[in-house]
Amino acid sequence: MKMLIKNIRQLVQVRDVAPERLSGPEMKILPVIENAWLAIEDGIIADYGSMNDWPGISDWRDLEVVDADGRIVLPAWIDSHTHLVYAGSREGEFVDRINGLSYEDIAARGGGILNSSKRLAETGEEELYESAMQRLMQLQNMGTGAVEIKSGYGLTLETELKILRVIRRLKSTTDLTIKSTFLGAHAFPLAYKENKQGYIDHLINEMLPAVAAEKLADYCDVFCERNYFSEEQTITILEAAKKHGMIPKVHANQLSRSGGVQAGVKVGAVSVDHLEYVDQEEIAALRGSKTMATLLPGAQWFLSLPHPPARRMIDSGLAVAIASDYNPGSSPSGNMALMLSMACVQYNMTPEEAINAATINAAYAMGISSESGSISPGKIANLIITEKIPGYAFIPYAFGMNVNAAVMIKGKIVSGTIGK
Repeated sequence: MKMLIKNIRQLVQVRDVAPERLSGPEMKILPVIENAWLAIEDGIIADYGSMNDWPGISDWRDLEVVDADGRIVLPAWIDSHTHLVYAGSREGEFVDRINGLSYEDIAARGGGILNSSKRLAETGEEELYESAMQRLMQLQNMGTGAVEIKSGYGLTLETELKILRVIRRLKSTTDLTIKSTFLGAHAFPLAYKENKQGYIDHLINEMLPAVAAEKLADYCDVFCERNYFSEEQTITILEAAKKHGMIPKVHANQLSRSGGVQAGVKVGAVSVDHLEYVDQEEIAALRGSKTMATLLPGAQWFLSLPHPPARRMIDSGLAVAIASDYNPGSSPSGNMALMLSMACVQYNMTPEEAINAATINAAYAMGISSESGSISPGKIANLIITEKIPGYAFIPYAFGMNVNAAVMIKGKIVSGTIGK
């Protein structure tokens, strides 16, 4: 099946040969073709160019022509950090925070991650799948074409496997690109409250081998934070995960300078995520490494945490990605366009930097740079076609608004309508 999209006002993120990631001043550059066309064949980007040099159509067989009629086309968002599989919401904790309790206060009394863990244990796999699929389709309709999904609300072997099996089923029943992450080291379960080393031993000796045996996880993540997992424990767990073929990731420096960034760099993590508490030492550790600094504006905003020093990080030459952290406790939204707005307004990132952070750099953080993140020949045609807006900067400008006219996954329109 072939498709031609013509009369595109702006074809955004066009790169004949796309880099794996963009760092420092490279993030300010966003290639655009004005008044463009785009050709797709069998769900893959085939060619593009200016309408001024349009070669015309010589073969109409099996060709669908879509008239963008002055709309913008850009790559679908890539969300490299979510906790999409969960049971029940936590709006009660939202009210508790309004009334003065901190995230750590709530966790100390059995809320937070342990709250979600209890609910998940009581929920069947089919119900988890149905609710996660509903959320996934909502993200797709908002323009997300690739999603990383973590476990971590199980905290027992049985329930962690249950989450990862749901993620595997989501992979097999949608056209979205999905990566799975084992996050058994999300918190210490109550049964191990007085025996933390015992849980780490259980995680390394029993949970990791079981996850690997079923090939359920692409990545392994650890919540490296005070009152959770230390820098040394994080390194120990992730080194063990690497022996099972799982690539490291780290929840790092969300509530304090926890050593999570240094741990991530030391084990060769593909990304360290959150980074509200980062100073020159962490920036120096990331500079020259292959680890992506991933910011999660939704969680930072929802928990009223300090802004990560995004401007200083980029100006220091780092590569930065943006993700949603969609989860029931600290970021109950997967609206990536809203995350871009937050990054621009709160972190002083330019629209170009924000779009690069949510496409090319997010693709790197998901390990899918060769197939997603830019308008490049041979990449998957996961695309957003906007309404008739003035330019791509309007996307983060119109915060909270859905400016998508259509979303395309693997060359098929899955949401919205556009003129033909």
